[in-house]
Amino acid sequence: MATRIYRPEAAAASLRLGALVDELVMRGGEVRVLTTRPPKAVAIEPERAEVHRWPVLRDRSGYVRGYLPYLSFDVPLFFRVLFGAGADVYVCEPPPTTGFMMRLAAALRRRPYLYYAADIWSDASAATSAPAFVVRIVRWLESTALRGAAGVLAVNKGVQNRVAALAPESRTHIVGHGVDLEQFSVDGGTVHEPADIVYVGSASEWHGAELAVSALAEVMREDASLTAAFIGQGASWQGMQESVRRHGLMDRIRFIDTVPPRDAARWLRGARVSIATLAPGQGYDFAVPTKLYASVAVGTPVVYSGPEPVRSMIEDNGLGVGTRYEVDAFAAGLRRALAAHSPDGAQRLAAWAEDNVSARAVAARSAAIIFDVAAGVQVQGRRHR
Repeated sequence: MATRIYRPEAAAASLRLGALVDELVMRGGEVRVLTTRPPKAVAIEPERAEVHRWPVLRDRSGYVRGYLPYLSFDVPLFFRVLFGAGADVYVCEPPPTTGFMMRLAAALRRRPYLYYAADIWSDASAATSAPAFVVRIVRWLESTALRGAAGVLAVNKGVQNRVAALAPESRTHIVGHGVDLEQFSVDGGTVHEPADIVYVGSASEWHGAELAVSALAEVMREDASLTAAFIGQGASWQGMQESVRRHGLMDRIRFIDTVPPRDAARWLRGARVSIATLAPGQGYDFAVPTKLYASVAVGTPVVYSGPEPVRSMIEDNGLGVGTRYEVDAFAAGLRRALAAHSPDGAQRLAAWAEDNVSARAVAARSAAIIFDVAAGVQVQGRRHR
């Protein structure tokens, strides 16, 4: 498995891939993970798999993000795969540069690889201020990585559709989104000073989380007792902090660096509601902010502002409130969710998460596909030997 981010770094990808590695090992697989050396402050815990960590460039927040940090992992990865111990099958995670290098190295080793498409990076790039030529390069790299894969593991139907558009001949399997229900559960404590409203996770341009600050300002003007916390990092973080300062709410809205999953769960348990956003109309409407699943898993309802189909999923399953991506609509959704808050609903939300978004179930579906390819059996018309 090749991934620029892995346990113990706090990220949805780390949890997703960690669950997959555990499932593969449990089924008797010999797994080797080619990843990065985490920041010095992050303690490395023992793994059941063989994990090889490579020193890479990181941005100021300590995250492997940006063209040079990606290449500092991807270029050595090519040689690590090409000259490292052999494998029956490889699995790689975005960015597309990783998939591109994996395609080259796997072809030279004459071994299949699977591409784990948790999202579509070229669409995300198009939603930012990246120059058009950069978006075209990213799209070419991504389509090349997808087209060379023996199979693509897609997290939902929307991603599957985009994969089909980028690589029409790809063999895509929907495996679903998952959350680690051992770490994100109703059982456990809360932080010492909880906030009423919590945002946990990244805030990139395509999330459009700036809208949440404006909506919070409206609601907090009406209720002087409300507090909020944003826990995470991202390209929008500084702009959101500046917006909070302009609204004069720095004493009631805290910004906290990314925390380990178990601490994120403590923040979510202590909140009355969590919030999630997704800016529509940027070619990324199919995405699902996984932070909302983590919230539901611990029994905290979600207020989501963004496009369909996530809005309807939240409303239809009683997971919280879904609104249009508008400040007034989001503020109204916050008022509604806060007024309806009841601790009695936590177990019902957690039960829904158990039935629908278990990381263990997602890992089991993914592992079955990986073992099929590794064994050289027929996978939707293609055979590897």
